[in-house]
Amino acid sequence: MTKVALFKQDGSKAGEVELNEAVFGIEPNNNTVVDAVLMQRASLRQGTHAVKNRSAVRGGGKKPWRQKGTGRARQGSIRSPQWRGGGIVFGPTPRSYAYKLPKKVYRLAMKSVLSQKVMDDKLVVVDALSFDTPKTQAFKAVLNNLNVNEKTLVVLDDENVNAALSARNLTNVTVMTAKGVNVLDVVNNDKLIIVQSALTQVEEVLA
Repeated sequence: MTKVALFKQDGSKAGEVELNEAVFGIEPNNNTVVDAVLMQRASLRQGTHAVKNRSAVRGGGKKPWRQKGTGRARQGSIRSPQWRGGGIVFGPTPRSYAYKLPKKVYRLAMKSVLSQKVMDDKLVVVDALSFDTPKTQAFKAVLNNLNVNEKTLVVLDDENVNAALSARNLTNVTVMTAKGVNVLDVVNNDKLIIVQSALTQVEEVLA
């Protein structure tokens, strides 16, 4: 069984916590991680690019010259694609780049990145993060107590509103609940701080 240290908010040790081997102790599958990251990044694209085709370009309603007898090539509109100022052929149009991976593939990717964090000693488990009021300096002090000065993902339980508000203004700190944990954010952050109650939720979903 994989065990990691359990810390208190003040940085002192509160014992050890046993991690679920099926979630935090697998051999990372890098191919599924790449697939998951590409899928999430594609889903973040706005896809609002657009060009005007010949039906959307202004003007061009009248035939520029008669069909025959001028010696020139026949033309139906001065807004045809071959004309300067004409419409664009096969240009980008608004679209969604989002697609989905099979659930099993994404779950394997999620387990892989979590297991990698354990292997790299980048997982910090805290018994609780409690704040009377939202206070950014108080959360900054917690990070100092835990010796965390890297780009960090903090995973909280659903009810911990004060902790979420305290951390959201800190640079290089991303805060989310256990339900929102995803491959891209885990990969993008060097350190993963997770509250013990949130750890239990993640293990219940992925185990």
